[in-house]
Amino acid sequence: MADDSSSTRKYNEITGLQLFAMTTSMVMTVYGFAPFAQQGPTAIFFLFLAGILWFIPVTQASGEMASIEGWEKGGIFTWTKNMLGERTGWAAMFYQWVHITVGLDSMMYFIIGCVSMMFKAPYLNTNMLVRFGLMMVIIWGIILLQRHGAKVSGTISQWCFMLGIVLPVALLLVLFVTYLAQGNPTYIHLSWHTIIPHSFGGSVWVGFVPFILAFCGAEGSAPHVKDLKNPGVYPKVMFALALSAILSDVIGSMSIAMTIPRAKIQTSTGIVYTYGHLIHALGVNGTVVGLFEWLIALLLAVGVIGEISSWVIGPNDAMFEAAKAGFLPARYAKPNKYGVPTKIMYLQGAIVTLTAVLMTFLGGGSADMAFDMAMASTVAQYTLMYMIMFVAYMVLLLKHKDLKREYTVSKSTTLKMIMAILGFALSALGFVVTFIPTTGLSHSARVTYFMLLLITSLIVFVLPFILYRHHAKWKKDVDALNLED
Repeated sequence: MADDSSSTRKYNEITGLQLFAMTTSMVMTVYGFAPFAQQGPTAIFFLFLAGILWFIPVTQASGEMASIEGWEKGGIFTWTKNMLGERTGWAAMFYQWVHITVGLDSMMYFIIGCVSMMFKAPYLNTNMLVRFGLMMVIIWGIILLQRHGAKVSGTISQWCFMLGIVLPVALLLVLFVTYLAQGNPTYIHLSWHTIIPHSFGGSVWVGFVPFILAFCGAEGSAPHVKDLKNPGVYPKVMFALALSAILSDVIGSMSIAMTIPRAKIQTSTGIVYTYGHLIHALGVNGTVVGLFEWLIALLLAVGVIGEISSWVIGPNDAMFEAAKAGFLPARYAKPNKYGVPTKIMYLQGAIVTLTAVLMTFLGGGSADMAFDMAMASTVAQYTLMYMIMFVAYMVLLLKHKDLKREYTVSKSTTLKMIMAILGFALSALGFVVTFIPTTGLSHSARVTYFMLLLITSLIVFVLPFILYRHHAKWKKDVDALNLED
């Protein structure tokens, strides 16, 4: 067996740079730039808070758990199941899966905002029926394409990421630096007094929500720590990723906040408008500005479509493994002839459709409110998973020091416990503040915002435990299905 393992390792062995590239594609996005910009200079404070004090604990804890012998597969399900029991492990994985299911709504709102800018057709983004119809075309179109396997869609996703995220961010940096170098006016000024919040009440902390989301997902690459040529480089790779993500988000958010009046920043279209504004300020004529905005909107939309494609196929594979273990009805444990879990993808599409109905039509016709609700709901569900993950890690530190692992954060258990407690506390903070409505909403809109988030969060919280009550029966059905095959 040892020989088999060593013979296959060469096909899976990766460098720190390769792990960095893989994780970057899961973490770095552009649709959070405008919500960050709305926070003004304090966005930099929140980015460092989330990027250093939360992101680093997430990556270090998940990296250590993923390197434990026998814990290589299953991700969050395996880690939490072994420390907190099967029921809790299933709940954690369910929260992770549902988070991105709802998160797809915010991605699609961003795409539609880009398309409306491309065609100079605001009604695409403001008319609720049109917006909902476009969302259905996007999500079900991607799901239908994924039925034939992930190989082609994986290649498309990589190119979409390069063209739609890396290229626009690099271009934005060049334009922004040129804008500042020419002495153009800025709407905010950066200093310690403006970066650090003057108070830390609820209205301030609600701005923390999109910053948590900006760094979610890095635990997905943690299982690859065992594949590193030198597992010791893992903390350096994750720290470099945190700094890269912070730099990208600072550039993106400040380029909007410093060049666009805060009152004119729209969460779903602000980034596209910024490109046009910057190039116009650099002396380019109107026709070229329009063409440039059209191209940037197209690239950004393509980038997020690629991201949706990755998130559709990826988390569903983990849920498929859970279905084969009897955590879902047996029909979800059967793939199609291409090996794709289409029934789980259809289930995901149905949930996306339901949440799209709620957020689009209960948002009162406001594209920005719907976008904010989708983002807040995503954070609420994902932070549930992170809180469970950190509790599992603390149990590992206190009760299972003897488990063999290839990577450890530190030799000091005290230092690792402090890191875990910090990660849990910030996850809990992120969860709580999602229920505080954003500023500028009417009383009725604030009530709608709060009630919708509360109801969806309660449903998501209890649903995995309700499903688990049928686990024994579903496991027998799956076993019988396997025997028939």
